[in-house]
Amino acid sequence: MRDVNFGWAIRFVHMNGASFFFIVVYIHIFRGLYYGSYKSPREILWILGVVILLLMMATAFMGYVLPWGQMSFWGAKVITNLFSAIPLVGESVVVWLWGGFSVDNPTLNRFFALHFLLPFVIFGVVFLHIVALHKNGSNNPLGIDTKGPQDSIPFHPYYTVKDYLGLGAFMTIFAAVVFFAPDYMGHPDNYIEANPLQTPPHIVPEWYFLPFYAILRAVPDKLFGVLAMFAAIAVLFILPWLDRSPVRSMRFRPISKWFFWVLAVDAVLLGWCGANAPDDVWMGLQFVVWSRLATIYYFLHFLVIIPYLGLFERPKQPPASIAEAVLGGGTGAAAAAAAKPMEKA
Repeated sequence: MRDVNFGWAIRFVHMNGASFFFIVVYIHIFRGLYYGSYKSPREILWILGVVILLLMMATAFMGYVLPWGQMSFWGAKVITNLFSAIPLVGESVVVWLWGGFSVDNPTLNRFFALHFLLPFVIFGVVFLHIVALHKNGSNNPLGIDTKGPQDSIPFHPYYTVKDYLGLGAFMTIFAAVVFFAPDYMGHPDNYIEANPLQTPPHIVPEWYFLPFYAILRAVPDKLFGVLAMFAAIAVLFILPWLDRSPVRSMRFRPISKWFFWVLAVDAVLLGWCGANAPDDVWMGLQFVVWSRLATIYYFLHFLVIIPYLGLFERPKQPPASIAEAVLGGGTGAAAAAAAKPMEKA
C-alpha cells in the first residue's frame, strides 16, 4: 500500500475485483436458474460451473486470511476449526491445515501458496466449462434449442457490441468503487492487526460468504451445521435431476417464476442474517431464528418445491422456434401460419 508505486491501486483493484467477480458469478447462477440452463443436455456445463464456484470460494477465503487483520485471523480460526467436527480425523485435519497447533506463520505460507495456485486450477476448469458450452451451444431466454440458421445470428457485430456495452458499464461501476469507496465492501476491523488474545465482538466473513455463514450458524450442532453449509452448494450439483419439468425457461412457468423470486429474497435474507450477530433482534425475532427459517426454505425450494412443480405445474406452450418468437407478427408468423394447412394436407 505504501512502499510500492500505485500499491494502493493494485491492492484495491485486487480486493474489489474479487467482490465484483462474485457479483457477476451470482448473477450468472441466478440467470441460469431462471432460464433453466442446467437442464439436459447441459448438465455437465452446470456441474463444471458449480465446481468453479467452489474453487472461487476456496481461493477467496485463503486470500482473505493474508492481510492478517482481526477478521482475517479469526475468520481463518473459525472456518478451519469447522473441520474438527469430522469424526475420528477432524482434529488431525485441522492441525494439517494450520501447519501447527494454531493459526500462525505456517498457515499463512500455506494459504498464500494455495491462493496463488488455485486460480490456475480455476482457469483450467473455466476452459472445460467453455468446451462443454460449445458442445451443445448456449441456452437462451426462451429455453428453446436452435433449429437452423434462421434461429441464430453472427457473433460479430451483434454480441461483440453487446459485450463491449456490458464491459463498459461494469468497468464504470468498478472504477467508481475502486477510486471513491474502496473499503465499502470490507470490514473496518480487518485494519486492526491480528491479535490471538482479543476476540472481536462479532466475527464476519466477506459479504459473498454471508448466506452460507448464516446457514452454518442456524444449526445448533457443529457437525450438522458444517454439513448444512456444504449441502447448500452440493444441492446445486443434483439440481438438473431434481427439476423434472419439460420446459426450461421460467418465462413459461408462472408458478415457478414466483418461487424463483422468493428464493432470491431468501438468499438476500440469509446474507443479512449472516452479517448480524445471532442474538440481535429484527422485526421481533432474533437473527438466528430468521436464519433457521431462511435455511429451511432454501432446502425446501430445491428438494421439495422444484421437484413437485416439475411434476404438477402446467407451463405455457413455448413458441415452435426462436425465429417465430423473435419475428412475432412478421414474416416468420405468416410463414408458420401458411405452413400449418400444408402440414394437415
